[in-house]
Formats: sequence, C-alpha cells, structure tokens
Amino acid sequence: MTFDLTTLRRDDYGFFGPGSPSWKVWAAPTALIGFQRAVTLEHFEPFLTAAVADSQGIYNSPAKRLDHTLSYFLLVAVGDGRTATQAAEHLMRIHAPMTGIEPVSGKRYSANSPDTQLWIHVTGWHSVLKAYEMFGPGKLSPAEEQRYWAECAIAAELQTCRPEEVPRSREEVRAYFARMRPKLCVTEAAVRGMHYLLWTPRANGGVEIAVGSRLLAMASIATLPKWMRELGRFDRPRFVDRAITIPARLVAKVAAARNLRLLTAAGPYLVPMTGQILRQHVTAGEPALRDTVTPARARELYGTQGSRPLTAVQH
Repeated sequence: MTFDLTTLRRDDYGFFGPGSPSWKVWAAPTALIGFQRAVTLEHFEPFLTAAVADSQGIYNSPAKRLDHTLSYFLLVAVGDGRTATQAAEHLMRIHAPMTGIEPVSGKRYSANSPDTQLWIHVTGWHSVLKAYEMFGPGKLSPAEEQRYWAECAIAAELQTCRPEEVPRSREEVRAYFARMRPKLCVTEAAVRGMHYLLWTPRANGGVEIAVGSRLLAMASIATLPKWMRELGRFDRPRFVDRAITIPARLVAKVAAARNLRLLTAAGPYLVPMTGQILRQHVTAGEPALRDTVTPARARELYGTQGSRPLTAVQH
C-alpha cells in the first residue's frame, strides 16, 4: 500500500472519531498481540488457508505482508474516510487475482469472497478486543462494547461481507464462531502457516521479526481456547499462560503510559507502516471536518466505485 500517511486525518475523523472504543482498542499496544492471534487462527478456515498457501506472501516477505495487513485494519479504525476508502479499494485489487482450488473440498476459493472476508474481519476485531481485555485495561463498559461491535459492522462495509451476517454483539460473535466450528480444520498448509506466524524463522523475516513473533506468541497463544491450540499443534501447559500474563500486562501498561512511544519507536524495525500510522494518529491535529463520515459517503467522495458497496469479483 502506498498512501500519504502524513495526512492521515486531513478531511474528517473517519468512521468512529475521538472517544470511540475502536480508537481506544485498535491504537492500544495490545493490538499487536491481538493481530498475531487473528492471523494465526485465520488458518483454521480452509479456503483462507489455501489462498495464503498459494500466494506465498507470508513466506516470501513476512514482515511486509504482516505490516500491510495490520496497517489496513488500523487505517480503517483511526484514519479519515479518504485514506480508509482508498486502502480498502487497494486491498480488493490485491485480493482479486487470489483464486484457486481448495484441496480439502475441491471447491474454488476467492480471497474476496464474502465468507472469507467475514472470517478475516470477525477474527481481527474479536482478537484485538480479546488481547485488550486480557493484557490491557480490561473489559469495556457495556455501552462501549455495544458501540465497539456496532463499529465493527460499520468497518465491514468496506469489505465484501454481507451486512446481515456481520455480528453486532459478543453473543452474536460467539454464535458466529459456533456456526463456523464444524467448517474449520487443519491441513499441513494450515499448521505450517500458524507455526510460521507464531515463530517466524530468522532466515525469512530477519532478527527483528524472528524475535518479535516469539515474544508476541508467548502472549497470543494464551488467548486461544484449548481446542484450537490442540488442533493447531501449539498447545502448552496452562501454568505457562499464567506466568506470561503479568509481564505482558506490565509491558502493555508501560507502552500505553508513554503514549505509544515504545510502539512507534519500534515501528521502523518491526512494522514500519503501522508505526507511522500510530505516530500520525497520536500527533495529528484537527481535520477539516470535525465530524465522522459513513463508509457510503466516503466512497461517494473519494472512492473509484462512487457510492456503490464493494462487491466480490466473481469466478
């Protein structure tokens, strides 16, 4: 992705604005833990696993691929309407050619399909909130959580998700995962992908990503249910989870107390684009319009598709 991130908030407050739970959760240091959790558990969905395995992006350039993916989520959460819309359309173009045959079912997959995009979206928003609750300030208030899931549904408008299928509460998220569980499985490609993201080899990602992935994995594995850990072949004793919780909370608390300086300082070495977005988020002045905008309005103003919703490419 190539955007002028020095003007992250030139036009408006984006879709959620100051004081929103999305700004609070997605800009917290714990988002890195949540993001590693999300990209790991995404591999339980066989069609997404096939897309990742066939594209080889996480293996050829793991640091760049992970940085760009996290940057997209963060731009949608804290960027202005123009930047978020352009990022979404760019991502759709990147995903468009990612089609093929899923080897378990023999069915065709498409990275832009509504089902795959919904899985990516829900696992991302759920995982970042889970990490925030476990290692950050804790649970949101009932009103904040209600608003968080409403904002999750708004963000889904930038993808090909069917609006009626997007969960809008914690209960609906649980119901969604319950519906998805019979469809989940692991293959050799899935296990390889999960383990690669949890413990990225130095030869592929460099020292920074190799060390960073292992440190994050100590915390992110603790957030996953035991059946997923066993299925993914990365389970460990629960006492390890308990041992890592206190130091992980302490690190997150220190980073938050320093206004994200630790994370933005580490950005150039771990996730440079994400670090730049966070830096701009913290230092940005007032936008031209001191108000939020809807995805539909942002598409009308700045998108190449006008006010039309994004649609999946048919194959």
